[in-house]
Amino acid sequence: MAAEVGELSPGEGFQGIIDMTKHGLINNRDRFSSPKDVQDASQRILRGLFPSWLLPAFRVMFAKPMPQVSGRMIALVTAVTCQWLMGPMEITNANTTRATLGTETGGLGIKVSRCRFLEESGCVSVCLNCCKIPTQRFFSEDMGVPMTMTPDYDDFSCQFDFLQTPLDPEMDEAYNVPCFSQCSTQRREPYLRGEDRASGNNVCADSVSRKL
Repeated sequence: MAAEVGELSPGEGFQGIIDMTKHGLINNRDRFSSPKDVQDASQRILRGLFPSWLLPAFRVMFAKPMPQVSGRMIALVTAVTCQWLMGPMEITNANTTRATLGTETGGLGIKVSRCRFLEESGCVSVCLNCCKIPTQRFFSEDMGVPMTMTPDYDDFSCQFDFLQTPLDPEMDEAYNVPCFSQCSTQRREPYLRGEDRASGNNVCADSVSRKL
């Protein structure tokens, strides 16, 4: 991550990740001039966590021939390894209200009870551009397993649904949520529609009071 953002954080562990996300990614206009730049950098950071051969091999050996098994494998590994970043979570059935899954949904969802990353960053822009969009793209493009993330900005929970193709930005409520009144992010860009909405430009346009 430090190589991608071009700086090190004085903090360590989780706090260091938050510092580099807020200062090295979301507020670093010299290096990342648009939300799309931030999303691309975040996806590269996720990709860099794995050996270069592993993701292509997973797509060919698991995701393509065994999508259900692959989705459950990823859900299990994510639930076991990512609690330090997002907080307590549990494996659930996938939310199929917007999916094209059929009946086999067991073990294809993850429920994060209160996302530590969102709560500590206190910013919808960070959630959308540094987590939701690049993570959805990473699982779909790099691992070959579509996934939708549905954050709840009222209680800070988040639902992961594997084998569910993300909604079009015009249909996804997460793209139309104003930021928190306590947000310290400097990127308060005007609300834009159309292509800019798909890039996340609408976030941090206005502030609303929510209890952190």
